[in-house]
Amino acid sequence: MSTSARTPGDASRRDHAVTASGEGGSGIALTVNGRAHALDVDPTTPLLYVLSDDLGLNGPKFGCGLGQCGACAVIVRGRAVRSCVTPVGTLDGADVTTLEGLGTIEHPHPIQQAFIDEQASQCGFCLNGVILTAKALVDQNPSPTDEQVRDALSTVLCRCFTHTRMLRAIKRYARLPGRRGVAAKAGENEA
Repeated sequence: MSTSARTPGDASRRDHAVTASGEGGSGIALTVNGRAHALDVDPTTPLLYVLSDDLGLNGPKFGCGLGQCGACAVIVRGRAVRSCVTPVGTLDGADVTTLEGLGTIEHPHPIQQAFIDEQASQCGFCLNGVILTAKALVDQNPSPTDEQVRDALSTVLCRCFTHTRMLRAIKRYARLPGRRGVAAKAGENEA
């Protein structure tokens, strides 16, 4: 079965090993939501497949499989990337953050709380991409204009018509006390 013919959840794909904390496995080291993993996978395997099939994460969604809808977004090196078209081998040694890595139901991340407070979702399918794309934007640009937010979100498909509430939630998150200087701190971590 070729990589392009597979979709997340295909149980027949489990012909490789993924271990936590670097035990066993070989090849690709990846830290996902703060937890280290040693991956023994084909380096051309899309990151989305590893996240969903092997690590059991449900935040990134399989939408289009072409990197065009944003449902599979994750944050890598401070930027939102499409995990459905990102070969896991290109991320050796990288830190990956998924929606699950931001907060919990009991203690949501401030951007998640802003979306809750603004009731900025309906079906929720696009929310993974919207929230992670917005977080990456605000972390890089702590005071984005409405136009900058719209431009960043133009790469995430949403058909629920909650865009106005999403924009309010993102602006609410950007205005939170302590948000200033996040971009500088992120830059220090990458140096």
